[in-house]
Amino acid sequence: MSISRLGPAVGYDLIDRAIRRDPEAIRTITTQHNRRLYRIARGILRNDEDAEDALQAAYMRAFAALETFRRDSSLTTWLTRIVMNEALNRGRRRRPALHVEMDRAIAGGQIIPFPAASPEVDPERAMAQRQIQALMETAIDELPDAFRVVLVARVIEEISVEETAELLGIRPETVKTRLHRARRLLREAMERQAGPLLMTAFPFDGWRCERMTRAVLEKILAGG
Repeated sequence: MSISRLGPAVGYDLIDRAIRRDPEAIRTITTQHNRRLYRIARGILRNDEDAEDALQAAYMRAFAALETFRRDSSLTTWLTRIVMNEALNRGRRRRPALHVEMDRAIAGGQIIPFPAASPEVDPERAMAQRQIQALMETAIDELPDAFRVVLVARVIEEISVEETAELLGIRPETVKTRLHRARRLLREAMERQAGPLLMTAFPFDGWRCERMTRAVLEKILAGG
C-alpha cells in the first residue's frame, strides 16, 4: 500500500494540530505512515525488533522537531528521511562494515504480503505462501545493504527514482543501477532456493483433495 502525499490544506492543518500535541492528529500521521516507515527501517536493519525501535525513536525525533518542518517537501518525504537516517545510524553502530551479517528476527512483520488465494481458507496453500514469503524475505535480507535499501524504497514502497536518490544522497542513475543489480541478485537467489518449494506448488491435498474425492464418489454412487 503506497502512501499518498498529504494535500497542502489538509496536510498543513494536520501538522499544525500535531505541533499542538493533538492526539488524533498524531494518531492519524503515524497510522498513515507506519507501514512505509517500518519497511524502510526493516529494509536497512534486517531485524523486526530493531526496525520497530528505530521507527519509534524516529517518530519521537520527528514530532519533537515538527515545528522546524519547512513544508517545502511532503511530510512523507520528511518522515522517511528521518527514519532512514535513524536506521542507518543504528546499523553503523552495530556493524563496523556494511557487509557483516546481522541477526534476523524469527517472528513478526511482513515485508511482502501475499493475499489469500480465495476467501475460503486453504491450509496447504497458506503454508506454501508462507514458505515463499519467508524465502523472499530471506533473499531480500541477504542483498548487499546499498542494493537492499534501493529495492525496498523503489519496489516495495514505490518511491520515485528522484525521491530515492534525494533520500540516499546519490544520483538517480545510481538508483537505477542499484535497482537493476538488486533485482538480478534477488532473482538468482530465488532460482537457487526455490527448487524444493516447487515440489509443493499448486497443492491439491487436504480438504481440497477430500472435496474432489467426495464429489466423484457421490456422482458415481448416484449412477453417473
